Amino acid sequence: MRIYIYMRSYKPNFKYINSEGTRKAVHGLALGLVSCKAEVTVLCEGDTDEISEMPEGYRIQQFRNTQKHKKFKVADGFNPFIKNWLNHKDLVILSGIFQPNIYSLYCLLRRYGIPYIVLPHDPYNPAIFSKNAHLKWPYWYLIERWVLKHATAIQVLDARHGSFLRDLKIETPAIAVPNGFSQKDIYPEDLFNWNSDDIPNLLFLGRIDAHNKGLDLLLDAFAQVLETVDARLTLQGSDKGDKTSLKNRAMHLSLADKISFLEPNYDISTPLMIKDYDIFCLPSRFEGFGLSALEAMLAARVYWCLRLQALLLMFMQAAVVLS
Repeated sequence: MRIYIYMRSYKPNFKYINSEGTRKAVHGLALGLVSCKAEVTVLCEGDTDEISEMPEGYRIQQFRNTQKHKKFKVADGFNPFIKNWLNHKDLVILSGIFQPNIYSLYCLLRRYGIPYIVLPHDPYNPAIFSKNAHLKWPYWYLIERWVLKHATAIQVLDARHGSFLRDLKIETPAIAVPNGFSQKDIYPEDLFNWNSDDIPNLLFLGRIDAHNKGLDLLLDAFAQVLETVDARLTLQGSDKGDKTSLKNRAMHLSLADKISFLEPNYDISTPLMIKDYDIFCLPSRFEGFGLSALEAMLAARVYWCLRLQALLLMFMQAAVVLS
């Protein structure tokens, strides 16, 4: 069976794939499908037309799209490709949520009768609509819901996410396929000794997106923690435009000397970065799966979800005792 996974930006480079959770998820999905004997191609767009063979057994086919205003338009090469190479026995997976380019590809797939599955990664939790609601709700009613309604299925990362779809009157079958990890992601236990520092070190690792990742909530909660226990917090990841405002918030909360902001490091695997800290923080307002939490488990570290804030002090005290 031929399966195509569309992701707007995707390159045959481990550092690039490792730089974002959704790319890691697409890479893992491609590996899983290859292991099931499927012929897998990741479709993407860039500055040139090119095809790359990944050592893991799947292909990346990039279509040239150099248009300046290309949100609602995919590369011109998609039309002849879908028309001449795909048929109703093939399957396309559309990876993304609230992306106009996915709507454009959906129109082509519908025109030629090619079945598709939507993989939004994030759940359609009410919190996802709370930022830029004046844009998201019109987009939902005019575009997004039609892409979901006409899909063969919607791949969710947890079966419970199907309830959000039903609340929005989407009856398309939801298939739960959680993220996972490969054997090479498992490291020897002796790599993960506790730090000798008496002050617990906390880490957030991911894109610096205050709303989705709940980083404003994390700073407020961390300020409350410091009223009882001394600690340090590091936020590491690519800036999505919120780093300056978060630094200002930290100064307002008198946390500047307790918080560090680090640039992302794609040269090392996530578990090996997490092992240098005591507690991993997952303060997201909504998550499809929370791949970073799984990576924290691979690093033998506890993780803090803000819904479990009452347990944080216990975790921190345990970190001090075990260090």
